[in-house]
Amino acid sequence: MTLFNLTDLASTLPRNARLIGLDPGSKIIGIALSDVGRRLATPYGAMKRGKLAEAAATILDIARKEGAAALIIGLPLSMDGSIGPAAQAARDWAHAIARETGLPVAMMDERLSSAAVNRALIEADVTRAKRAGRVDAAAASYMLQGALDLLNEPRPEE
Repeated sequence: MTLFNLTDLASTLPRNARLIGLDPGSKIIGIALSDVGRRLATPYGAMKRGKLAEAAATILDIARKEGAAALIIGLPLSMDGSIGPAAQAARDWAHAIARETGLPVAMMDERLSSAAVNRALIEADVTRAKRAGRVDAAAASYMLQGALDLLNEPRPEE
């Protein structure tokens, strides 16, 4: 399965289908879920990054359980917007997950999502130990919310 442009992906989705946001790190994959109206993202959890087949099975289980029809995967572009090694690795993983799950996938720029989430948790006086367990899912939620906001922007009439 190929990767979709975000707006093209949205046009293929069934009504009331949720989206799963994934923030694939080197050790942990943060998971977020949209509401059925695709307006609000919430942290869902995290899983250890292991074998692709195991990750795909977990993602498919979540999709079935929660009524999700597509994946939005974080793309860690370089600060200048270029595709560096981390972004290329995320793209390769996104292609592989799309192939393994059969779910449509779009990618979303996630520059600084973990930093923004860490900053917010620090400002909320969350301890370092508690932040460690929450940042991955929260970063996935932050990234997914950005995608939802883009999808819900008013479009000029063509």
